[in-house]
Amino acid sequence: MEDKTQFKAHSSITGNQDKAQNSKENEADEISLKEVILKIRNWWKYLFSKWYFIVIAGIIGGLFGLAYAIYKKPVFTATTTFVLESGDGSGGGIGQYAGLASMVGVDLGGSGGGIFQGDNIIELYKSRTMIEKTLLSMIEIKGEKQLLVDRYIDFNKLRYKWSNRFELKNIQFNKPEIFNRIQDSILGETVKQINKNYLLVSKPNKKLSIIQVDVKSEDEIFAKSFNDQIVKNVNDFYIQTKTKKSLENVAILQQKTDSVRAVMNGAIYSAASIADATPNLNLTRQIKRAAPMQRSQFSAETSKTILAELVKNLEMSKISLRKETPLIQVVDEPVYPLEKESFGKLKGIVLGSLLAGFLVVIILSIRLFFKNLMM
Repeated sequence: MEDKTQFKAHSSITGNQDKAQNSKENEADEISLKEVILKIRNWWKYLFSKWYFIVIAGIIGGLFGLAYAIYKKPVFTATTTFVLESGDGSGGGIGQYAGLASMVGVDLGGSGGGIFQGDNIIELYKSRTMIEKTLLSMIEIKGEKQLLVDRYIDFNKLRYKWSNRFELKNIQFNKPEIFNRIQDSILGETVKQINKNYLLVSKPNKKLSIIQVDVKSEDEIFAKSFNDQIVKNVNDFYIQTKTKKSLENVAILQQKTDSVRAVMNGAIYSAASIADATPNLNLTRQIKRAAPMQRSQFSAETSKTILAELVKNLEMSKISLRKETPLIQVVDEPVYPLEKESFGKLKGIVLGSLLAGFLVVIILSIRLFFKNLMM
């Protein structure tokens, strides 16, 4: 009985201790929540007491935003969209003529399609070669000719920034074949800036073969001119590269065809000349006519057979060239006036006020935090 009484007494004490501990924890939680609410309330009262700082900051920020909107130049966007259909480089029906063409050293196998895939034209637009070639293109503005790179330098006021550097002050780009290190360096930096801030090439729909080229610039003339010129340069280069091998094959076949035709014509005229040279030949001297005429006739017949095969191969090579030539059809091209994107005055005022007010609130909150921390 005594043991049971002691156990009950011990259990009662332990239970009371647990209840006391839980009560303290609940009280601590209530105190912590109360403290948080009080701190938020004090923080809000403190900010409200400093409302004039926030209002003044908002007004100043709005004025800065308005000034930015006024002096911020609008950005013009020139857009070209075109459809790209790669040529068929499989060779198709010309395979049966490959053996005949190989006799004269010509490869008719249509392999131009392996040089570029359709998507690679996008990377071609971003290459230094194409952008640099475009920058060195001449455009005409109000009857005056100007390089695109000079136009870029002018509207970015780079010559003013270079006024203290003698080697850059009067730099010209009208003779690309004798560029020095400084000119190449400027062109290289310009290419980087255009790739980063001006030029955007994309496929709006990955499933379609439509490619969109956007050029954004603060200068409307530069945006349109650069867009027109780079589309022309890249697309021409793309077509020439895709069809280069087939063009060479056509040129070789055409040269050989003309050569054999000339030999055949020469043999025909030679046989006729021999007959004309011996009009009343003695029957016992036929060797003077028969042998040269038969030789010329044999040469003409041989050349005729070869010419027939060459002409056939030439026509098939031209068909292959047409099949490999990619179709690039422009859908939309930039026209004046270009699409303009400007920073609105109301937008500048609102954003400036909000940013300035938010910044002042943060500063005041940090100040209150350290003030409470030192108390």
